[in-house]
This record gives sequence, C-alpha cells and structure tokens, in this order.
Amino acid sequence: MSHYDIIQKPVISEKAYAGMERGVYSFWVNKDATKTDIKGAIEKAFDVKVVGISTMNVRGKRKRVGRFIGVRADRKKAIVRLAEGQTIAALEGQA
Repeated sequence: MSHYDIIQKPVISEKAYAGMERGVYSFWVNKDATKTDIKGAIEKAFDVKVVGISTMNVRGKRKRVGRFIGVRADRKKAIVRLAEGQTIAALEGQA
C-alpha cells in the first residue's frame, strides 16, 4: 500500500485542533493499515518524525431517514504524536 492509500483525510473537530497545539494530529486511515504502516505513511507524506501512534476502530452510526434505517461505514482513526517542535504545516492553517 502506498502512503496515499493509507492516509484518507485529517479529522476535522475541535478536539483534533486542540491537539495540534501539542503536536498531536488525528487522521482517518485505511481499516487494514497497521501502526507501522501508518507511521511510515505519515513520515513519508509530511516529512516529520512520529513518536507515538494510537489507533481505534470507530463503528458506523445508525442513521434514520423517515422509516428507513441505515448504517454509516465503519472507520479507523489514528492519533499521531510528533517529535518535540515538529508540526505539519499543511494542517496548521485549517482552523
């Protein structure tokens, strides 16, 4: 898998932006990606040093439209901690 296939998009939330000040970034990633795959993809895509990674599987929410009930797709989220003093410049201006 290429790093383009592993990293899908950054997480857009207040909690994610609060973590960016401390060097912690959140991404939606491929469900089959391992922590080592994610670490390599982040380091290659953004040219930074990754210190730690936490991953979690997020179950899809049940959504209802009228009398029909559907389920959103399951996803995987990775919370990446960078080395001291490093940032991802592409995500800093998003807030």
